[in-house]
Amino acid sequence: MDYQVAMPRLMRIGGGVSLLLPELLRELGLTRPFILSDRYMEQSGKLAPLLESLRISGIAASVFLDTVPEPDVASIERAVAELARGDHDCVIGFGGGSPIDSAKAVAVLAVHGGAMADYKTPHVQNEPGLPVIAIPTTAGTGSEATRFTIVTDLERDEKMLCAGLAYLPQAALVDYELTLSKPQRLTADTGIDALTHAIEAFVSRRANPVSDIFALEAIRAIAPNLRRAWADGQDIEAREQLMLGATLAGIAFSNSSVALVHGMSRPVGAHFHVPHGLSNAMLLPLITSFSAPAALSRYARCAEAMGVARAGEGDQMSVNRLVNELNELNADLAVPTPQSWGIAREKWSSLIPVMVEQAFSSGSPQNNPRLPTEGEMSELYERAWGQS
Repeated sequence: MDYQVAMPRLMRIGGGVSLLLPELLRELGLTRPFILSDRYMEQSGKLAPLLESLRISGIAASVFLDTVPEPDVASIERAVAELARGDHDCVIGFGGGSPIDSAKAVAVLAVHGGAMADYKTPHVQNEPGLPVIAIPTTAGTGSEATRFTIVTDLERDEKMLCAGLAYLPQAALVDYELTLSKPQRLTADTGIDALTHAIEAFVSRRANPVSDIFALEAIRAIAPNLRRAWADGQDIEAREQLMLGATLAGIAFSNSSVALVHGMSRPVGAHFHVPHGLSNAMLLPLITSFSAPAALSRYARCAEAMGVARAGEGDQMSVNRLVNELNELNADLAVPTPQSWGIAREKWSSLIPVMVEQAFSSGSPQNNPRLPTEGEMSELYERAWGQS
């Protein structure tokens, strides 16, 4: 078996490591950073210590704060234009998956030009852009360790998956202390997003022995701590484990792939503006139940890693417990259905053919252990709208 493994050149993990940014820049020989973040990071006071650490070290940085929750073509083009006004040798994404994904896209366009649509899959962008440094704050997307970015084409209501080594950050500072003030909804959605990454990486047709290790360890870190962090945002141990789990899951799926859950959730986000983690959470139990018959032993090992399987009861019972646990997790963390989130049934149903087409074109469903037909995918969308 032959497979490729790629990770950031350097990662620092632990409480407070985000303030080591000046030291990291010196290690990498970088001196002129362009920082992408958002207004919340500024208004919450999280950005100020980072900028102060740079100021004290004599490093001048430009800051772009107008990233949007789901990066779109226009927001990326604005950031590229702002970057071009200065002389920058790297791009830093500080925030959740959106600023980091934005940083990746900006770093590529700043060097190679063109339109974002030129880079969507099946195109693979391996030739590097500017170096990217990721500083995550949400413990969800794992984007700090992946070779992917997602940008929405608002004109076509399409989330474009862009892939290649160019999007893999050169370095990441993974600081769980940045997540201590996260609200419950964001904790739930990003945590289930990370869990989805880990499960899909493990059951993917492109899984390999290295991605398996990271996927299972990610599940072990996330599963026992998600409810704890949701219930108590200041639970330091739980927050630390969730941040570690999200990064491990990012490494896992970056080196195997995601599958049907992600393939189907991206169109939901694009058409109905559902946050990415939430749309994954809406679909995870249903699609796990659909997919499991094609990879019982793999899903059973996920159940074991989550701590819900019992010794000697067999793969089928372990998978039943896994699906039950995913449903209970959604219930405990108040994950809405598309219906309860406010999406009208008529609009949902009318867009199913388009969502199926966009899901297939992303390539992710083809990594699923059970390959769905268009009819099966349509049925899954129908069932997902009002599932209990």
